[in-house]
Amino acid sequence: MATTTIRIEDELKSRVAMAAEIAGKTTHAFILDAISATVEQVELDAQFHAIAERRWANIVATGKTVSWDAAKDHLAARARGERSRRPAARKPGG
Repeated sequence: MATTTIRIEDELKSRVAMAAEIAGKTTHAFILDAISATVEQVELDAQFHAIAERRWANIVATGKTVSWDAAKDHLAARARGERSRRPAARKPGG
């Protein structure tokens, strides 16, 4: 396991120590958890953006998309536990 040194302001160090105590963790464990959570969020954001870019490229290439009303109705039905057929992509106005 590698060692990394970080420099933080005294006020932040105190806040981290207090938060760690409240969480019932050592300061070290609290910092590791915070770093891990941040890394995971950045990775999830990157995946989300990659999916969005692919979907946007598909819209640009085909000119087809799903209307907001169709998507909203589909998601609302799914949220109610109903079976709902995924709406078909169409060219706007078509």
